[in-house]
Amino acid sequence: MKRLPQILLILTFLAFSWLAMQAVHELGHVLAAWVTGGEVARVVLVPWEISRTELAPSGNPHPLAVVWAGPLMGVVAPLLFYLILLGASVAPCFGLGRASAWLYLPRFFAGFCLIANGGYIGTAWLLTDGGDATAMTRHGSPVWLLIAFGTLTAAAGLYLWHGQGTHFGLGDARGKVNGRAAAVSAGLFVVIVAAELVCTTNH
Repeated sequence: MKRLPQILLILTFLAFSWLAMQAVHELGHVLAAWVTGGEVARVVLVPWEISRTELAPSGNPHPLAVVWAGPLMGVVAPLLFYLILLGASVAPCFGLGRASAWLYLPRFFAGFCLIANGGYIGTAWLLTDGGDATAMTRHGSPVWLLIAFGTLTAAAGLYLWHGQGTHFGLGDARGKVNGRAAAVSAGLFVVIVAAELVCTTNH
């Protein structure tokens, strides 16, 4: 029972990060499709499936821009969100105060998105059907660019993760975590699952 808050924090925040990462990634595809005159046929975003954005065959005039927008949005948006919070926490005029103690959550999420998107793009081109990576090479992106993107983003994600283990009860923390953070993490997970289920039901 002593480690229950730690287990709750780790499991629910990992699960939340996975689902939220996919949502931000697909948002990039959707926004790029709209901007470039593409037609989105369907967005699959449910807890039990790998997310994907399907465009109408005749409604994607700039496929390379659309396919790259997913991982680019997927790494830039969470990182920018974290950096804004970080900047606000060190600026006295914003008065975040004790809220800065919670920055490890958006920091972990930004790192998670960098690693997940980087690992995906940097390696999936090796597969017969590597999703976005396959589409990128098919539409003209060189493999070295995918590898470079994957290497740089994954490395940045690992940098953000470095030294954060104690916040999740690892190492010297010996299982001790912020109980409120665990509750917030569980709440975020419930909210994102409920939102995806509601959206799925409505479609």
